[in-house]
Amino acid sequence: MPVTSQLFKAFRCREIRKVCCSAVQCQNQPQPLANFWHEDAFARPPGPPAQWRQARGYRTSSERCYNLTPPQVNSILKANEYSFKVPEFDGKNVSSVLGFDSNQLPANAPIEDRRSAATCLQTRGMLMGVFDGHAGCACAQALSERLFYYIAVSLLPHETLLELESAVEAGRAVHPILQWHKHPNDYFSREASRLYFSSLRTYWQELIDLNSPGETPDVKEALVSAFKRLDSDISLEAQVGDPNAFLNYWVLRVAFSGATACVAHVDGNDLHVANTGDGRAVLGVQEADGSFTAVTLSNDHNAQNEDEVRRVRAEHPRSEAKTVVKQDRLLGLLMPFRAFGDVKFKWSIELQRRVLESGPDQLHENEHTKFIPPNYHTPPYLTAEPEVTHHRLRPQDRFLVLGTDGLWETLHRQEVVRIVGEYLTGVHHQQPITVGGYKVTLGQMQGLLMERRARVSSAFEDQNAATHLIRHAVGNNEFGTVDHERLSKMLSLPEELARMYRDDITIIIVEFNPHVVGAHQQAADGDGQ
Repeated sequence: MPVTSQLFKAFRCREIRKVCCSAVQCQNQPQPLANFWHEDAFARPPGPPAQWRQARGYRTSSERCYNLTPPQVNSILKANEYSFKVPEFDGKNVSSVLGFDSNQLPANAPIEDRRSAATCLQTRGMLMGVFDGHAGCACAQALSERLFYYIAVSLLPHETLLELESAVEAGRAVHPILQWHKHPNDYFSREASRLYFSSLRTYWQELIDLNSPGETPDVKEALVSAFKRLDSDISLEAQVGDPNAFLNYWVLRVAFSGATACVAHVDGNDLHVANTGDGRAVLGVQEADGSFTAVTLSNDHNAQNEDEVRRVRAEHPRSEAKTVVKQDRLLGLLMPFRAFGDVKFKWSIELQRRVLESGPDQLHENEHTKFIPPNYHTPPYLTAEPEVTHHRLRPQDRFLVLGTDGLWETLHRQEVVRIVGEYLTGVHHQQPITVGGYKVTLGQMQGLLMERRARVSSAFEDQNAATHLIRHAVGNNEFGTVDHERLSKMLSLPEELARMYRDDITIIIVEFNPHVVGAHQQAADGDGQ
């Protein structure tokens, strides 16, 4: 069997995910916080996701799939939904963010996506992010717990960093840096909190030495620094190991698995998006006629991005031009061209072998860690450095959608902002019904019109915009309307088939306050005159 075929077979192995996630109790159970610490990217064959899933030709039989009732469908869709509304002061909302809705729908078992949202307490602004794991959930889980702390610390002024270090050194209570907004299932790893804090403290100590008093951190530089430093710490922790057997295995699982990250930081009218991988941030802009237009604020880091392909090829010798990107994958294996973890695409072969030889026996049983990627000559091939986009919010910028690639594989960005915009405003802009070349009878056309009417009347059965969007992503038929029968079948697919039809879907929808945004804009315009 060719090496590549062996790799695909190995990476499909569900035991990889089970070994990783059972070891770290990835059962989505809430755990108390301690003190301060308040494979699928490999497994897909070439071609667009929608094509390969359809090409497999899997069909559900009556024995394998069940018709769910509407209440059962709702129970599944709403199991992981979460909403947060920014508090008002004296009856007024002084934040440019009204609140956000988030939700997740698993395809993998257990789900490999993660999400996070928090308010920065010692600086200004809010952070929201979605993380798409592969080869297990470990790396995405670590990002969901750690990345926002690294960003928050990077944004702290020099004086605050000194106060923070002084309090820790003296054993005094430390003021919290973040206020988390989490669903009970979005847990923290209590076992790793001491290790995580130690690495974070080393980072802020270095920031104290590097920065000067009175300097105001630049948001873009802070985001880039935080992303790169966390990825470096993930790598270093795996190389050093830990005396605790559980932690030693965990840090290796984090490093040998991988995850993409798409993070938004909102401070007043300043919106920054930092993206590493193929997650996506799309802005919903309301036009004068009330309709919505999609503005993408991130670039996918994969083979469909020609600039990214050129970047990767330019970083390696000409002799590797045909192998560094092969079959639309990095080294013929990895779909995202930027990611955290994934040390198999970053470490030298010698370092990989040394760490694995000294590692726990569980790693030797894991097929994923045994393979060296083909044509592996000049590592690193992968980076976690984000691409950062800055956007100055305007009153017509009504919401931001952060989503893992499971969303964008099923719905076009314009359809996403239309669905969310109509849900948030309650105004439905009906487009002429198109049947896309299908032959329909007059009776079928009447049925489509009735479905449209039902869709408008049922739009408010969802109390969460992310849930409403997932309902469309999974249940839309060829005419763009939610088909309950299709939705029921998709949600009742057996575990081993669900992943063949779709990916994990994780969504955060941030709603902006146009009145506050407009007031900020007027103040800025006045200062500029």
